[in-house]
Amino acid sequence: MRIDKFLKNARIIKRRAIAKEACDQGKVTVNDKTVKAGHEVKVGDIIAIDFGTRTFKGEVLDLKEHVTKESAKDLYKILS
Repeated sequence: MRIDKFLKNARIIKRRAIAKEACDQGKVTVNDKTVKAGHEVKVGDIIAIDFGTRTFKGEVLDLKEHVTKESAKDLYKILS
Protein backbone atom coordinates (compact mmCIF):
# COMPACT_ATOMS: atom_id res chain seq x y z
CA MET A 1 0.00 0.00 0.00
CA ARG A 2 1.22 3.51 -0.79
CA ILE A 3 2.41 5.55 2.22
CA ASP A 4 0.01 8.44 1.50
CA LYS A 5 -2.96 6.07 1.39
CA PHE A 6 -1.86 4.29 4.58
CA LEU A 7 -1.56 7.58 6.47
CA LYS A 8 -5.10 8.51 5.41
CA ASN A 9 -6.60 5.07 6.15
CA ALA A 10 -4.96 4.95 9.59
CA ARG A 11 -6.23 8.49 10.21
CA ILE A 12 -2.76 9.74 11.10
CA ILE A 13 -3.24 12.49 8.50
CA LYS A 14 -6.77 13.63 7.67
CA ARG A 15 -6.62 13.73 3.86
CA ARG A 16 -4.57 11.89 1.26
CA ALA A 17 -3.65 15.14 -0.50
CA ILE A 18 -2.15 16.47 2.74
CA ALA A 19 -0.28 13.18 3.24
CA LYS A 20 1.11 13.45 -0.30
CA GLU A 21 2.17 17.03 0.36
CA ALA A 22 3.97 16.02 3.57
CA CYS A 23 5.84 13.31 1.64
CA ASP A 24 6.80 15.73 -1.14
CA GLN A 25 8.17 18.17 1.46
CA GLY A 26 10.41 15.45 2.94
CA LYS A 27 8.60 15.26 6.28
CA VAL A 28 7.86 11.51 6.10
CA THR A 29 10.44 8.77 6.60
CA VAL A 30 10.06 5.00 6.47
CA ASN A 31 12.81 2.99 8.18
CA ASP A 32 14.93 6.17 8.45
CA LYS A 33 14.73 6.95 4.71
CA THR A 34 12.86 9.96 3.31
CA VAL A 35 10.16 8.68 0.97
CA LYS A 36 7.84 9.95 -1.76
CA ALA A 37 4.05 9.51 -1.64
CA GLY A 38 4.18 6.39 -3.85
CA HIS A 39 6.48 4.43 -1.56
CA GLU A 40 5.05 0.99 -0.71
CA VAL A 41 4.83 0.27 3.03
CA LYS A 42 4.84 -3.22 4.55
CA VAL A 43 3.88 -4.62 7.93
CA GLY A 44 6.74 -3.95 10.34
CA ASP A 45 7.91 -0.70 8.73
CA ILE A 46 8.68 2.21 11.08
CA ILE A 47 7.10 5.50 9.96
CA ALA A 48 8.21 8.91 11.27
CA ILE A 49 6.43 12.16 10.43
CA ASP A 50 7.73 15.61 11.34
CA PHE A 51 4.82 17.88 12.32
CA GLY A 52 7.03 20.90 13.03
CA THR A 53 7.35 21.03 16.81
CA ARG A 54 6.50 17.38 17.36
CA THR A 55 7.26 14.08 15.65
CA PHE A 56 5.03 11.05 15.22
CA LYS A 57 6.75 7.67 15.16
CA GLY A 58 4.85 4.43 14.68
CA GLU A 59 5.10 0.86 13.47
CA VAL A 60 2.82 -0.53 10.76
CA LEU A 61 0.84 -3.48 12.18
CA ASP A 62 -1.68 -4.11 9.40
CA LEU A 63 -2.65 -2.92 5.91
CA LYS A 64 -6.33 -2.64 4.97
CA GLU A 65 -8.03 -0.95 2.03
CA HIS A 66 -11.25 -0.13 3.89
CA VAL A 67 -11.21 0.63 7.59
CA THR A 68 -13.69 2.03 10.08
CA LYS A 69 -12.95 4.91 12.42
CA GLU A 70 -12.82 2.56 15.42
CA SER A 71 -10.45 0.04 13.83
CA ALA A 72 -8.08 2.64 12.28
CA LYS A 73 -5.95 2.73 15.44
CA ASP A 74 -5.30 -1.03 15.07
CA LEU A 75 -3.28 -0.41 11.89
CA TYR A 76 -0.30 1.04 13.75
CA LYS A 77 1.45 1.16 17.14
CA ILE A 78 2.80 4.46 18.47
CA LEU A 79 6.48 4.23 19.37
CA SER A 80 7.12 7.78 20.61
